[in-house]
Amino acid sequence: MLKHLLVPLDGSALSEDALAYARQIVAPDGKITLATAVEMPYMMPDTLYPVYAMSFDAAGNYDREGVEPNRLITLAENYLQNIAEGLFNTAQLKVEIRAQIAEPASFIVQLARDLDVDAICISTHGRSGFSRWLFGSVTQKVLTAAPCAVLVIPSKERLAKKEQATSEVNFG
Repeated sequence: MLKHLLVPLDGSALSEDALAYARQIVAPDGKITLATAVEMPYMMPDTLYPVYAMSFDAAGNYDREGVEPNRLITLAENYLQNIAEGLFNTAQLKVEIRAQIAEPASFIVQLARDLDVDAICISTHGRSGFSRWLFGSVTQKVLTAAPCAVLVIPSKERLAKKEQATSEVNFG
């Protein structure tokens, strides 16, 4: 079992899938660090980063007042704290939270290095082709630069498709 895991979260249910795996592989007296990189909304639309919503006025103009960095960090920390409270139910498990305005992959890799974690447990959207080129792959960037082991959790939808394809090949 591992003593210290880093679990990056982006506010999506998909990213939270990694939590179940992290709880299975962390030592009972171990530590999980939950982290999120806050990207300013003008850098990423709210449909791709659901924890933080862009703010527009009645005319549809971007409202900069609604995206103060401190406010976004507070929202991120509240989100992580709610997740952490659910993990505290595990006896002796320590949970720490980290939120920072940063590019996600760089933040995850640097945090893993700074905290000297045993592994990173991260979910992947499983994008390919144009979508992957357009949005990039945080998971791929983390895999190539991580200073430790990386456990990649595929989306449940992707796993279901793989199981369906396997059953069709074996029984179809």
